[in-house]
Amino acid sequence: MKNFAIARRYAKALLLIGKEDGKADTYRQELSGIAGLIEGDSALKQAITNPLYNAAGRRQVLEAVVGKLNLSKVMTSFLLLLFDKGRIGFLTTISDFFEKMVDELQGLARASLVSAGELPGETVEKIRVALSKRIGKEVTLEVEQDPSLIGGIVTRIGDLVLDGSIKTQLISMRESLKRGESV
Repeated sequence: MKNFAIARRYAKALLLIGKEDGKADTYRQELSGIAGLIEGDSALKQAITNPLYNAAGRRQVLEAVVGKLNLSKVMTSFLLLLFDKGRIGFLTTISDFFEKMVDELQGLARASLVSAGELPGETVEKIRVALSKRIGKEVTLEVEQDPSLIGGIVTRIGDLVLDGSIKTQLISMRESLKRGESV
């Protein structure tokens, strides 16, 4: 829980800078890119985050990577600050929080839509529009398939879950029957 508070605080600080200079979306792309790069390469991650290596060497590795990526001055300074404060290991979590905060700033909401089978494009669009109206924000849908649902869909927007799957309905019916039998 403490790690989330730390990550949120750094993400919020970067967001304030992004609001001020109007480059929040640029910082989102840069932060997401560097976090994905480091998370995706275990040797690089170890070279930057492992305290068994000396700090000066780890910082040089980070500086070399940042230099090759041609990141903005703000992002370069931000990453070096994270390193100097011993928070570079939270980079992925910071990136996740920052992405959510930028979405909120831009009035966007990310949602997942899970269906038993493939849905036609116009159906997905109708669901997206209905969700946008319901929450009052522009919604970006990530569509997945899960045959275990049997039928129907499950939609998640943050903490809100709209479950219209047949699997859940069958489970609910079973529970109702069990309660009815024991009465």
